[in-house]
Amino acid sequence: MSTQHEIVFRTDLRDAIAALSKDLRGEDGPRISTIRNYNFALLPYPPEDEFKLRARVHQLSTELVNEGWIVKSLALQKLLFDRLRALGDDYLESIIATERRLYKKAAAFAKTATPPAPDAALTHLQGKLLQHIEGPHGLAADVEREIDRIWRENPNKADRTVIFIGRAGALYPFFRTSGLLKHLDGKTHNLPVVLLYPGERRDSTALSFMGVLEPDRDYRPRIYP
Repeated sequence: MSTQHEIVFRTDLRDAIAALSKDLRGEDGPRISTIRNYNFALLPYPPEDEFKLRARVHQLSTELVNEGWIVKSLALQKLLFDRLRALGDDYLESIIATERRLYKKAAAFAKTATPPAPDAALTHLQGKLLQHIEGPHGLAADVEREIDRIWRENPNKADRTVIFIGRAGALYPFFRTSGLLKHLDGKTHNLPVVLLYPGERRDSTALSFMGVLEPDRDYRPRIYP
């Protein structure tokens, strides 16, 4: 929740996409960042506008592809699921079974709660999932691998390539975007990368993931619009 001293900036998706589109199509190539060799940008949007955001990004992507661009989308949710599936069905079934058992146990001791608070179940999931999400060997490694593949497939079109990273909201409350960007720094071949950020912009540079977590000010990229 925001404090009385914070200003919440509601992102206008039309303005944000228009500004991003203009900077991508710059005369001297994509200019989505003012920091040399750090071609990242963040596009925050209200979580409830998820489908509206996808539609606008799809429209921009179609326009760019028609102009000869390489446009790729990386879904963080899919990357995590691919990681977990690679560990085998037994691993997933064990996580699910334990989470259900802990949730039912919590519910039995909190019948007056609406809904019952599944603290133990959530803690269990955090312990199992964070190792696959956070750190340099978590999702950042998977994103880095995918970006490297995209670059190798089209090494001569770096100035006509953009990569959108989305579906971050599906990883709430386990995910912190600032950590992802930190671990990707210097590992993207300087391709333009835009992280679609479900949350609120607080003050001028702070972002609150999903509009719930405490604002994070540990961001270097430009925040659109």
